[in-house]
Amino acid sequence: MPAQANQPLPEGHQLQNYRILRVLASGGFSFVYLAHDENETPVAIKEYLPASLALRTGDALTPKVPEEQAAAFRYGMKCFFEEGRALASLGHPNVVRVMNFFRANDTVYLVMRYERGRTLQEHIHARRGALRETWIRSTFATLLNGLREVHTNKLLHLDIKPGNVYLRSDGTPLLIDFGAARQMLSGEAPTLPPMYTPGFASPEHHTDRAKLGPWSDIYSVGATIYACLSASSPPSAEERLENDRMLPARKIGKGKYTRELLDTVDWCMRLDHLERPQSGFALQKALLGEKEPEYRGEAPILHQLRSVLRRLAGR
Repeated sequence: MPAQANQPLPEGHQLQNYRILRVLASGGFSFVYLAHDENETPVAIKEYLPASLALRTGDALTPKVPEEQAAAFRYGMKCFFEEGRALASLGHPNVVRVMNFFRANDTVYLVMRYERGRTLQEHIHARRGALRETWIRSTFATLLNGLREVHTNKLLHLDIKPGNVYLRSDGTPLLIDFGAARQMLSGEAPTLPPMYTPGFASPEHHTDRAKLGPWSDIYSVGATIYACLSASSPPSAEERLENDRMLPARKIGKGKYTRELLDTVDWCMRLDHLERPQSGFALQKALLGEKEPEYRGEAPILHQLRSVLRRLAGR
């Protein structure tokens, strides 16, 4: 069943103490609505409704789930609910704020603080790729504060990409739309579309989910910065594993960005998860210029010599 087959809840529908105003976003996994609570405070409500498992048509409020898909649908709903519970325990300014989560209409809803702004994807398109290095460093270093909080709480995002980085009206970044439930669900229901986004998912997303860890989110952060530099998505890690033809950041950004930033991006996007930054803190230090990125280039001796000369010059 295609994603667009599902009908959203109607405008004006009362969902517990929330009144639905309109659809903010839709996809094959969920709907996101703009709603008002009983105090007329705007909120965003995310509804679990994977189109490959359930169908809601016409004026119906509850989806129809084929018997053969019922177990997978229930398992995914449980994961979605647990995701809401985990995110509700976080109170970080750079992570989407889950204020409530509940069951209704035979599915699950997450109520999140409504933020004004636009996604990084929209920002890249609006700026046509002309993003300043100082802005990139500052924005992602701040975003990593939120990702470090996520990892500290033994959670992973698993779907970091320009569309899931939100820029508030004041410019501060926010991690949205976690992929944890879809990751868990995909193992239970192979018929689901992959939760990850080609180009931004790490190699272990494709090959061995047992190896997923903070370094997997780091790969996705690197790929997201790569998109800022090139105004396009990098090739998928699956393609790279077969035949790595990706132009490294140090080539696509040469002359426009510093070698240190470009090396940092290439460090994040190494195919071997053990060769990447192992934590958000390590990447943050590189972006803030407190740690030189590990280099993988054609002339490491020259790079090492340049590093020594820089250190001597700074004495």
